[in-house]
Amino acid sequence: MTIGIWVLGDQLSLTQAALQGERAPVILIESSQHVQERSYHRQKLVLVWSAMRHFAAELRQAGWDVSYEIAENFESPLRHWIKTYGITELRLMQPNDRPFAQWLASLELPCKITLVPNNLFLWTANQFQAWAKGCKNLLMEYFYREGRQRYQILMQGKHPVGGVWNLDKQNRKPPKGKLNPPKPLWFEPDAMTQDVIDWVKSGHFSSYGTVEPFRWGVTRSQALQVLEHFLTTRLSMFGPYQDAMLTGEETLWHGLLSPYLNLGLLHPLEVIRAAEQAYYDQQLDLNSVEGFIRQILGWREYMHGLYHYVDDDYPQRNWFNHTQPLPPFFWDASQTDMNCLHQTLQQVEATAYGHHIQRLMVLSNFALIAGLSPQQVENWFHAAFIDAYDWVMQTNVIGMGLFADGGILASKPYAASANYINRMSDYCKTCAYSPTARTGARACPFNFFYWDFLDRHRDKLQSQGRMSFILKNLDQMRSEELEEIRLRAREWGDEH
Repeated sequence: MTIGIWVLGDQLSLTQAALQGERAPVILIESSQHVQERSYHRQKLVLVWSAMRHFAAELRQAGWDVSYEIAENFESPLRHWIKTYGITELRLMQPNDRPFAQWLASLELPCKITLVPNNLFLWTANQFQAWAKGCKNLLMEYFYREGRQRYQILMQGKHPVGGVWNLDKQNRKPPKGKLNPPKPLWFEPDAMTQDVIDWVKSGHFSSYGTVEPFRWGVTRSQALQVLEHFLTTRLSMFGPYQDAMLTGEETLWHGLLSPYLNLGLLHPLEVIRAAEQAYYDQQLDLNSVEGFIRQILGWREYMHGLYHYVDDDYPQRNWFNHTQPLPPFFWDASQTDMNCLHQTLQQVEATAYGHHIQRLMVLSNFALIAGLSPQQVENWFHAAFIDAYDWVMQTNVIGMGLFADGGILASKPYAASANYINRMSDYCKTCAYSPTARTGARACPFNFFYWDFLDRHRDKLQSQGRMSFILKNLDQMRSEELEEIRLRAREWGDEH
């Protein structure tokens, strides 16, 4: 039996499961057909392909026999390689994304296909399923506590360090006064990356965003440097300002680690343990370290587990029956005069990045209250963000951001008026609209859409216990004001 190993583009780790054991021929494939499924951000294409090419070079240097193919599709070069090497068993690590796994299952190759369990996450799909079946509800907080205990992270025996599990209330500081966040660690493209940049710039693909300057790391060595830089210069203040948004500040104190984690260049446990060690070594504030660890040990693992737990129809869920098409300004930030959307979307165009509050409380919040199609919104998120994959975006957008799953993931919709954005950012200061007005010429669309959303879906929202207080405020609104709000929401939808 001759084994061959196929390394996928988001499994770029020397410790990944398929590469363990005896040495065998390896193949990596760039498929132009695959990336034409949606208009991916140009920097996402550069990151993945450059990281793949660098990883292939790393494998060769370590003595592996590596074939690297740039092709129209996956199947043709795969078949040719199997025939050339006489492969009788194709081994690869279990894919993360369901659509790719389904395509792989339908592939009829002249050899046996062996899927090795994916070891780039802490919880396997089976372990998550066992946990979920034993729970009355699937609250992330309980899952997070289970993970803390299982891996003994920030624990003193059976109890959490500091006496509490979650310090989120200390991590909601608005960006008041003069802030001076540290500069992120960026990299200049080497010759291999520049070749990929030139290939993406050649216009062979329907893609989105600017490709240069490209500043992301593309190797494990660079990913480790970003981790170290975060631990020594950014983690100390990450907690208080993790929800803040500030014009001209693309990253604030955020780690910028998700692209490297999602490619396999960093393993979640090494990142978590490094942050825990930094807490003890640097005597950092617990709220910053706990808040960061919760994002990986809690949220990232939870989203991955839930993605493989929910039914196959999850991507098509649309609990509110929202059908409004995605406005053109999502693809071109210059087409909106709403400053919070303009600033966030302009940043995404330039960097393929936005932090979790920009994604949740600006982009997803607007999409939810404006009644945009969940499937169109999820497709845009998947295309636009540098760390986006199917497993990342289905639960984050369909569930968390848009509540299109009807409450499987979140206990209430994350809907908010302009008041939240005005409190947590400086965007409203230079906006054409007033963050306090919900009617009149300067009424902020976040305001009239928010109240219109509550009004449109009052019956469904009444079943969500945490919404009862805000619905009482809706009941106290004057009928004339509510009618103008409804009118403005309809007019905006017709115009866009």
